[in-house]
Amino acid sequence: MAEKAYQICINPDCGETLSVDQVIFSCPTCGSLFDIAYDWDRLAVPSSLEFFEHRWSTKGLNVEGRLDFSGVWRFRELLQFVRPEHIVTIGEGRTLLEENNRVGAEVGMKPGCLYLQYEGLNPSGSFKDNGMTAAFSLARALGRNRVACASTGNTSASLAMFANKTDPPMQGIVFIGSGKIAYGKLSQALDYGALTLQIEGDFDACMRRVKQVSDKLGIYLMNSMNPFRLEGQKAIMYRVLEARGWEVPDWVIVPGGNLGNCSAFGKAFMELHRLGLIKRIPRLAVINATGANTLYRLHEKDGVRWNGGRYDQQKVKSLYAEFDSTGYLPHTIASAIEISRPVNLPKALRALEVMNGVVREVTDEDILEHKALIGRYGFGCEPASAASVAGLRQLLREQVISPDEQVVCILTGHELKDPDATVKYHTGIDMKAITPPPPVPPKGRFANTPRKVADDLETICAALGEKLPD
Repeated sequence: MAEKAYQICINPDCGETLSVDQVIFSCPTCGSLFDIAYDWDRLAVPSSLEFFEHRWSTKGLNVEGRLDFSGVWRFRELLQFVRPEHIVTIGEGRTLLEENNRVGAEVGMKPGCLYLQYEGLNPSGSFKDNGMTAAFSLARALGRNRVACASTGNTSASLAMFANKTDPPMQGIVFIGSGKIAYGKLSQALDYGALTLQIEGDFDACMRRVKQVSDKLGIYLMNSMNPFRLEGQKAIMYRVLEARGWEVPDWVIVPGGNLGNCSAFGKAFMELHRLGLIKRIPRLAVINATGANTLYRLHEKDGVRWNGGRYDQQKVKSLYAEFDSTGYLPHTIASAIEISRPVNLPKALRALEVMNGVVREVTDEDILEHKALIGRYGFGCEPASAASVAGLRQLLREQVISPDEQVVCILTGHELKDPDATVKYHTGIDMKAITPPPPVPPKGRFANTPRKVADDLETICAALGEKLPD
């Protein structure tokens, strides 16, 4: 398998290659990220995407049946970097693409044009399971027994879950920042048994330390700079195509934090197009929060482009130097995308080039309003998810997207990942405050505040708009 799949530096002026069993996440020659590459001419790849449809009917308990049950591994011919006997799967990726005309009408789309890809149905409640099944499978093949990550929440939850589902189990270690994690996500990491280290700093500080510790102690790193994580996340796009009868949408819109998803999507479509399995590539929109808008500033304001791999690294360094000199820390209600130094920035720039993409930023107010909109007419989602729909509305207003185009918005995580944000939006009560201040009357359009009524049947009936029958 190693000779048919390998790692390659994404810097076109370098091209350093490694076997899949070499655990190095940045190029020793130039410092760039690695991709997983395939010698497609030597691999058995279906001639049509319709090949994968038959696997919905095979749900047995043997190896093939378990792999077919996974929304990642039923596409295993497109992920040939690990042997089937090493694959770790818990039924990840059995998610839903829903045509949602009610949300579409609210933001200005025509009927039949807006689709919501709901990744909150994954076992740990977020899209991260797509990547973790891939990375854990490789870790198992390598015989690793300790894994670690830095996290704003979802990564730690998924890592902790997979660590104890792997046979034999692995020790999961998660680094979180001070006050930078939603309780719904932290509760998962704790409940699933991960060793949780809270670092005095933000996600970027955690990322620096987990890389150092993993390197020094030989712990397998599970953040998305691990290229096998992104291989699994490609399957989100395979499932979108599958749900649409293999028809490519016009747009894919995704929240942008550490930029793993958009990077994976770009790679997925690049490969599918090269293999002749799709005839065209959709456009991409990556949506930052205004309080964590690194990609927006670099791509839209500073004009940084992938440029065939020769992007302007000096502009990136200048922005990061500005962060250091001003003491800048990202801040957004969407904790999952509260990241200022995204590790997958170069791959995201490549995805934007491959998919003719754009980047936008949306405010926390817009995020919360669209989160409530999605909840009212679709699914409960975490705040970061709602950035995709908020971004769609903005792009419609700018006439970048037309109301009659086919648009897929990615909802990255379940509502119960961050219930405090939901409660505060609807009630004005800050559940995290040690000494709760007086509630601020909710002002959101979709605010649904509980009504206090006396323990009296007539009063309750009146609250329901009814008169107590005689």
